[in-house]
Amino acid sequence: MAILALDDYPGRYALTNELHARPFPELSAPCRALHLAIKPEGDAAGRDRARDRAHLAALLDRYGAPHLPPGANHYSGPLGRGFLKWEMHTEFVTYTLFLDGVSRVPFSGEMSTIFPSDWLTETPGKIVTSTLVRVDSATPERVAVALDDDFPQWFVLESLAVAQVVDSEAVIAGDFRIDEHGHERFVVLASPAVGQRRLGRIVQRVLEIETYKAMALLTLPVARHVAVTVARLDRELAEVVASMAAETGHEPDTLQRLLKLSAEVEHLVATSAFRFGAAGAYEALVNQRIQVLREERIGGRQLFSEFMMRRFEPAMRTCRSAEQRLADLSGRAERAANLLRTRVDVANQAQNVEVLHAMNRRAAMQLRLQETVEGLSVVAISYYALSLAGHLFAPLAEAVHVSEALLLALLTLPVVALVWFMVRRIRRKLGHGAEEAG
Repeated sequence: MAILALDDYPGRYALTNELHARPFPELSAPCRALHLAIKPEGDAAGRDRARDRAHLAALLDRYGAPHLPPGANHYSGPLGRGFLKWEMHTEFVTYTLFLDGVSRVPFSGEMSTIFPSDWLTETPGKIVTSTLVRVDSATPERVAVALDDDFPQWFVLESLAVAQVVDSEAVIAGDFRIDEHGHERFVVLASPAVGQRRLGRIVQRVLEIETYKAMALLTLPVARHVAVTVARLDRELAEVVASMAAETGHEPDTLQRLLKLSAEVEHLVATSAFRFGAAGAYEALVNQRIQVLREERIGGRQLFSEFMMRRFEPAMRTCRSAEQRLADLSGRAERAANLLRTRVDVANQAQNVEVLHAMNRRAAMQLRLQETVEGLSVVAISYYALSLAGHLFAPLAEAVHVSEALLLALLTLPVVALVWFMVRRIRRKLGHGAEEAG
């Protein structure tokens, strides 16, 4: 078949290979598994992933195993007498070790010695979950014995969940409790006819249920903190809104208080948004992994889905409730701030109108004062003009035998009229020029 003479879209092969990057292990009963999920504290999503790869490489060097390819997010290969599966996730990494056979003492945890103690102390993170899985081949009779005799010794019956899965080809059981050695315990009793790939998928899904359940529950402390903080901020917002309704006249101070409260709400939203989003994603994965197992009840025991409904779902509802209350508080704080800003703007506009009225009154007073000054200026100018005119016409008055007093009397009205006309003309000309400039 001819190859198309077209360039591949960037990342085409990488994206396609991602679908096949994490194959399920192929297991044969009896066997056992140790699963560790390790997550750094703080900003785990923004951690230096090169440290995780370097830590894995240090473990592989202990056993002379080949390294993973540069930039790879998964690894599968032999490790000593076991088989290691390593995966890098958004917030955590997982180490899953598989060994053939089961221990003489159930859940003794001796397989954890394959991980050197000094290597464990240098792990870039802390354990979120450590899980032991015992996989055994069992006939229906052996399953009945395990239900009656073994499970009461291995698990806490009050929280034990048991189910037949994938068309009754296996029975899974676990109590989701941490034992005295720090591990959670699960059992997979497989039908002798179950295939290796199917058994590997069952074990992998049990491990994923526990891992994603533990990761989802990391949000619960955050949700409780958010709930307490939201309750406090809600009371403060109610006080601010009551102050607004009372119209105390301190709107600028109230607005500053409201803006400070809104900033605290938004900071709380920003710091908890990722955790709430991650909880929703992990919860969906837990439910999906349980769903694909296709549980059936056995021995009247509670199913994994029932355990999650009674124990896990309330915690997730608490998280969703805290997230919703925070979102509602953010919306109400924003609406209150907008309302108060509108009120402050209206008050400012009213003050501006009053200022404009005051300016108009001052302008009118200045105009009247100016007119008064203009009247006085006419008198003053006329006085000096009359004096000059008297000196100018004095020789002529003497020639016609007119006294100085009579001369001034004759000149007063014409001089005053002339000065008034000139001042009025100048004022009109200045007013016309101002109108043109406007």
